[in-house]
Amino acid sequence: MANTAHKALKTINNFSYILFIILIRYQLMKFKNLELDQFQIESIKHIEANKSVVVSAATGCGKTLIADYIIDKYIKENKRVIYTAPIKALSNQKYKDFKNDYGEDKVGILTGDVSINHTAQILIMTTEIYRNMLITKESAFDDVSYVIFDEIHFISDVERGVVWEESIIFSPNHIRFLCLSATIPNAQEFAEWISKIKLHPVEVVKNPKRIVPLEHYVYTTQDGIITMQKAKEIIEYEKRYLYGAKRKEARQIDIKDHQFSHRRLIPELRAKDALPCIFFVFSRTLCEAKALDLEKKNDFLGQKEKQEIFSYINEKITDDIREFQSVIMVRRLLSKGIGVHHAGLLPILKDIVEHFFAKGYIKVLFATETFAVGINMPARTVVFNSNEKYDGINFRYLNSKEYFQLAGRAGRRGIDKFGRVISIIEKTYVDIDRLIRISTKDTEPIRSQFKLSINSVLNLLKNHNHGEIEEILKLNFSHFLEAKKNKKTFFIHEFKNKVHTLKEFGYILNETVTDKGDFASNIYSNEIAITELFYTDLWRQFSKKEIIILIAAIIHETRRGESFDKEGITPVYNKMMNTINQNDILAENFNKANLKKTIKIISRWFDGCTFEEMMGLTNILEGDVIRMFRQIIDYCRQVKRATKDLELDEFLSQAMNAIDRDIVKVQL
Repeated sequence: MANTAHKALKTINNFSYILFIILIRYQLMKFKNLELDQFQIESIKHIEANKSVVVSAATGCGKTLIADYIIDKYIKENKRVIYTAPIKALSNQKYKDFKNDYGEDKVGILTGDVSINHTAQILIMTTEIYRNMLITKESAFDDVSYVIFDEIHFISDVERGVVWEESIIFSPNHIRFLCLSATIPNAQEFAEWISKIKLHPVEVVKNPKRIVPLEHYVYTTQDGIITMQKAKEIIEYEKRYLYGAKRKEARQIDIKDHQFSHRRLIPELRAKDALPCIFFVFSRTLCEAKALDLEKKNDFLGQKEKQEIFSYINEKITDDIREFQSVIMVRRLLSKGIGVHHAGLLPILKDIVEHFFAKGYIKVLFATETFAVGINMPARTVVFNSNEKYDGINFRYLNSKEYFQLAGRAGRRGIDKFGRVISIIEKTYVDIDRLIRISTKDTEPIRSQFKLSINSVLNLLKNHNHGEIEEILKLNFSHFLEAKKNKKTFFIHEFKNKVHTLKEFGYILNETVTDKGDFASNIYSNEIAITELFYTDLWRQFSKKEIIILIAAIIHETRRGESFDKEGITPVYNKMMNTINQNDILAENFNKANLKKTIKIISRWFDGCTFEEMMGLTNILEGDVIRMFRQIIDYCRQVKRATKDLELDEFLSQAMNAIDRDIVKVQL
């Protein structure tokens, strides 16, 4: 009976596939009432054949429809699909979208902040969470059919790229991948790597042609909007014929004009019917400054639109934050059709800005580059305030992938004939040849950023023997690329060096992970500092408030120009440092400067001050403070999972509850 049923099911599946091929051949395929493009049809054909697919396609051409097809297909087959994203904001957005499409019971989300319906058929998570679940073997993945990696080019990210590599390496071999990205010059090479290590076919589908073509320009207040080639001619002429005082004067004019170029450029775009516009600025402070400056003499909305904006904001904003300066600023800007969007804003404010941008009420949005990650919100024009960005070490030019990631937001499908991309330049300083190169074509390949973390080393030792570890260390993309050139990699040496250090710290004994090492294997970053604080009895010498201060000091990421109120902290600082210094390993891996910064701000919040009062103790932005508290809570949860000490578990629960007030909680 069972055998007969199996044969019948196989016949049905074969019939479905034949029908699918017929539909493709006669170009009859539609999905969600949309006529599919050829690259979408080709991708779906490979999915139906149970293959992994790398989709390298221009921004805005409909890559996410392929992900929707996978989800729709496997939800009907009662199998699970995991959707990963590089940022929490994108994960949250996808959760809302899929919940609306398939129902609340079918969709779950896992991020560092929130866990909802973790056994759902469609499980959305940050890529970090997926990697952590794989490497620590937290969960079974037997019924997972596909993992969708949105924005797979993040594998090239210097800090976080290794997360994507490990996610692919440690995924079970039965899982298939859909890798979505804007154009990847070495997509075939990337697919070959996945195919080699996961032992199944991986197809590449390319669609380099945009639905809405881009036109690239530069802008100066002296010359207006001109082509890049025309700009090159002007720059070469001025270099040849401007000397001495004239050249110095030109440079001074250039710098001054660049600072206020938005004042002239935006009215020019408005006159050309080239709004809405996304104005990318690689500085949060400058983002807000330009928006506020534009607002002084510009109003893009009528009274009816203003009233709708005020009503919506009043509904969404709670009384406890209504008088925040950022809330007042965003309300004022939105009422005139101007927006700001960056990671330092309160999450609710970013949601409100995205809502009105999608409705078309925002005519000029000043945004940092995070707005270009995954959020499908195009505009008629994209403006670069500068083509240089600070990467944490130096100022450097954008590479071609970064340029097109942002430029790709120009041009709305079915509305615009083309998208304008305009780079504001200082003629006396710009490298115009370089700008022409990066704006001509995306030539930036995916690069490996594989490196071994403490967490990776410990979990490899916990779960694999020496021979298996050597083989696993050869599975990364970097080794694959170097092997093609007959070059050696040194990951085995890196692994052995880290093992040697961990033996000295007591995390490994005779090639075996100790209980202390096992604790650390459940902490995903800052492993040494967190383990030395909580695995040992050191935590018992601190109050709950002091423990939260210490976690904040461990995780705080310093930003340029930040300041904190440190008045009166010396007695507390000295007491806490005296205790920390009892543990040599912790003292060596602890940021003392961060402790001075976090003492007062955390103490006041723990003791019950208002968010506004706490913000008076620092100049860092509200969104960053919220993020810090959410990270503290996430680290507390990691320690609770790692420990077997019930007293510590309860201690941390009480500490978390003291700081997890309404403004910190995640609302989805």
